[in-house]
Amino acid sequence: MSKKLNTRSIYERNQSRTTPTGFSETIVWLHNIRSMHNIGSVFRTSDAFGIKEILLSGYTPVPPRPEISKTALGADQSVTWKSFVQIDDVLNYLKGQNYELVGLEQTDSSILINKLPIQHTSRICLISGNEITGIDDQIIPQLDYVVEIPQYGKKHSLNVSVATGIALFSIHELFRIHES
Repeated sequence: MSKKLNTRSIYERNQSRTTPTGFSETIVWLHNIRSMHNIGSVFRTSDAFGIKEILLSGYTPVPPRPEISKTALGADQSVTWKSFVQIDDVLNYLKGQNYELVGLEQTDSSILINKLPIQHTSRICLISGNEITGIDDQIIPQLDYVVEIPQYGKKHSLNVSVATGIALFSIHELFRIHES
């Protein structure tokens, strides 16, 4: 019979795990996200995955905000983040560090996220866009890859924080497979 772990045991177990080579360099970029609850949720998910940094741009609200903190549960203080106003400033920041830009969007050239051709040395920036309109049209041509999550229902959309979490798990697994 399974027994629930207490917080201390969970923390100790998590600290004993090793991040797959390369995955610890992964960055998340949120552009024009309106919902502070979604932002807080991405902070919390990014903390769980040990994401290097979150970039916030456009009209995306930044911490400290009670609405972000409520969902982030402190991850808005444990995950490094930077704020940018202009898209070009973010792109220059990422390209200067040799990041591959991976947009989470449904386009006519999207590939399924589990088919993303990464190497264990890849530096990935996962980009998630607005809850309704998706990734800004100015960003799309700058992407190295456009990925989508396979969906089989009628709604063909996911909450931005849920989609980001699924994508991070998929990217984590690709790095783990390359490490094996």
